[in-house]
Amino acid sequence: MIQRIVVAAALAAAPLLTSAAQELATAPPDTTGQVRTALAQQPAPLPWYRPRHAVVQTGGGIGMVAAGVGYGLWRDRAELDVLVGYVPKKHAGSTLSIATAKLMFSPYLIPIKERWQLRPLTVGVYYSYTHGTINDEEPGQYTKGYYWFSTDTRIGPLLGSRITYARDPSPRGRARNISFYYELGTNDLYILSYAQNRRGLSPVDILTLSLGLKADF
Repeated sequence: MIQRIVVAAALAAAPLLTSAAQELATAPPDTTGQVRTALAQQPAPLPWYRPRHAVVQTGGGIGMVAAGVGYGLWRDRAELDVLVGYVPKKHAGSTLSIATAKLMFSPYLIPIKERWQLRPLTVGVYYSYTHGTINDEEPGQYTKGYYWFSTDTRIGPLLGSRITYARDPSPRGRARNISFYYELGTNDLYILSYAQNRRGLSPVDILTLSLGLKADF
């Protein structure tokens, strides 16, 4: 009697077991663990005050050598760099220290190879303040209006290009790209001097050239 009951229960449960097996076979895989792993690999957003890259350059009217840090803006289409430059006394008559802020915009990004990218056009503006110019701390030495322009502050446009090599990201997933760039620039005083003396100056005479390196961290 007991054997008949067991057999009958097994026959009744067979369709249910078959249906459950089919549902398990067709159910989508559980990707919760994969999603958690992917989220864990994404770098946490940087606080607004933390720089994204370091920068060093030579030339450009902001120091024989200048170094500083920079921030990415507008989905990396623009960058704000803050630098401090240095010019030794033997090249300027007095030791100069120059603080500069640069805002650059790159409208185009062209992939070249797997790890190389080209920004063929970068445009921007810079503002600099120079400390240590000769006689800049001796008020009253010259009559009022003798120097009608500022001897300490300069502002001007910039135009250049940049090539970037994409290194492997850090263990935390942050970019570690290295970029090489050049920039042609001028400033307010140079432009005004050219406008007033076109016969004696050419556009090349009022241009400055800078070469630089940026490294993400």
